[in-house]
Amino acid sequence: MGSWGRWVLASSVVLFAGCTTTTSGGSAAPTSAAPTTASATAVTASATAGCAARVETGSLPDWADAGFSGDARVPHVFGAKGDIVAVLFAHPLRHHRKDGSNNKILWVAQAATTSPDPTAPATLVITATLDGTDTRVIREVPGGPGPSVIDLPQPGCWRLDLRWSGHTDTMDLVYAP
Repeated sequence: MGSWGRWVLASSVVLFAGCTTTTSGGSAAPTSAAPTTASATAVTASATAGCAARVETGSLPDWADAGFSGDARVPHVFGAKGDIVAVLFAHPLRHHRKDGSNNKILWVAQAATTSPDPTAPATLVITATLDGTDTRVIREVPGGPGPSVIDLPQPGCWRLDLRWSGHTDTMDLVYAP
C-alpha cells in the first residue's frame, strides 16, 4: 500500500475512533466531542443511544461570557439552533445530589433572540421529555433565560424544548443517577 493509502487508512481509523461508543454500567451512548474529564465521559456514556447531549468544555462564545473573567471554560451545551446555551455549574447533572449541591444551570440567549415579540412572555418554559418514554415535565425560569436550578424526576437523557420571548430551541441534557 502506498503512502497515500496508509494516510487514508490512518485517517479513517482516527475518525472512526472518534465516533465509537463507550460503556459504563452496561449502557452505551455516543461520546461528546472530546470530553476532558472522567465525569463528562461517564455522564455521556450513561445516556441512551438517541441522546445528542454534547457537553462542551471549550470557551464560551463572546455573547455568553458576560460576568465571567478571562477565558471562560465551563461545561456548557448549545441549543440545536445555537440561540441559547446552558452553562452547567453542576456537572454532571444528577437526578439526586447527595452532597447537598444543586443542578444549577445558567441559561444565556443571544441578545438578538431576546424579544422579537414584545407581547410574548419572557419566562423561559422548559418542556423536558425523558428519551424513549412518555415522561414529560415542565419547568419555568421566571424572567427568561438566566440562573436556575433544574431538577428532573429520574436519571437519563432528557430532550428539552425551550420557549422564551417568542423563540424556541431544543437540547438534550443527561442526568446521572
